[in-house]
Amino acid sequence: MESRIKIADILLDSLPFIKVFRNQIVVIKYGGSAQVNPKLKEQFAKDVVMMYMLGIKPIIVHGGGKDITTMLGRLGIESEFIEGYRVSTQESMPIIEMVLSGNINKELSAFLNHQGIKAVGLSGKDGGLFEARPKDGGKLGYTGEITQVDTTLLATLLEKGFVPVIAPIAGGEGIGHLGYNINADIVACEIAKSLQAFRVVFLTDTKGVLDAQGQLIPTLTKEQIHTLKANGVIIGGMLPKLEASLQCIENGVQKVHIIDGRIEHSLLLELFTSTGIGTEII
Repeated sequence: MESRIKIADILLDSLPFIKVFRNQIVVIKYGGSAQVNPKLKEQFAKDVVMMYMLGIKPIIVHGGGKDITTMLGRLGIESEFIEGYRVSTQESMPIIEMVLSGNINKELSAFLNHQGIKAVGLSGKDGGLFEARPKDGGKLGYTGEITQVDTTLLATLLEKGFVPVIAPIAGGEGIGHLGYNINADIVACEIAKSLQAFRVVFLTDTKGVLDAQGQLIPTLTKEQIHTLKANGVIIGGMLPKLEASLQCIENGVQKVHIIDGRIEHSLLLELFTSTGIGTEII
């Protein structure tokens, strides 16, 4: 009987959050272990199904850095990163698109459909969703920064009850251009800004944002992020996430969450419980 009462308490605790999220757009950046571990993939899919059934409108943007690095390595192509961003060469760009838009995107879409929701796989090239130009003047090759977002297709899909699954490949300049590899964190932010999404959630392989002692920081403000960055506490792959987070917060997104995707049902625990499990940027 005590276990049943505890279950009821958990459901009651989540009720106010469910009310707040109903009919809202939530953009989820899906990556890390949750994207490659079979059990975590299944738990993630069930979380998305639950959100969908509760009347929330999820949009999933996925990365694929580990798979890209593995495939490039098999082909004898070295991976290079600058300040957390991949350098995408003319040689590697077709492989990057193949892994993201071909392998990962379609596998994830099919997996979500199998779990009971209508998922549609896209990239920025579909419906002119987003276009880009070379990032940092081209020093990262075909790694780009988004210049334009057209959410017409996304709005139509959401209205019809579909869950968009987006690969971070952008259209380029003119017919025959290879396109651009965009950091998936940035894509999630730009999509959220354009749709005035309610929340953005980044799934990572860390507890969230950590302080100099390695302890989780539950809540962060813009000023605290700048201080942590200046002190060298925030480095590597966390830099693009926090840059994207600030862009989101400054452009109408209510909160951004950075959570540990290695925890089962991390999405539900973060969004629908009073304690949460990760870092929220406000």
